[in-house]
Amino acid sequence: MPYTIHYNFSQHFAVPAKVAFEWCIDYQPEDHALMGETNTKREVIWLTECTAILKETFHMDSGIVEKQKLVHLYPNRLSWVSTHLSGPNKYSQFIYQITSESEMASRLDFNAQHLEPQGNLSQKDLKLLTDKLCEEDSELWKLLAKAMERELSK
Repeated sequence: MPYTIHYNFSQHFAVPAKVAFEWCIDYQPEDHALMGETNTKREVIWLTECTAILKETFHMDSGIVEKQKLVHLYPNRLSWVSTHLSGPNKYSQFIYQITSESEMASRLDFNAQHLEPQGNLSQKDLKLLTDKLCEEDSELWKLLAKAMERELSK
């Protein structure tokens, strides 16, 4: 039986909240390069102005991993929800909320409900996996924050 792993973190942005939100939801095929992932392909399919499907293909040493994510945008709340429709963590869900910290700064609050298919994990292994997932996602958002600030300061 899969495990549900909850974790969260916040990431500071040196840009206004609305600007950060618009940048974060401007899905592009080359977005993964901003996170240092060069062997990834993304297709963005807009279903409505606030609903998209992201089809992603990761070329890993262990083989090809394909994921599809359904993304719902909530522009009036500066938030979005991403639900994995396929892939190794099918039905995992991630909630993103941008909050203003000042006129020129904001933060992302990230909340994960990660479904881990591995069974029979000890409490210690589950804690290690939770910490690892949180650290990995947090590091990716640090890279994205730097890319955002670099791009928007031009």
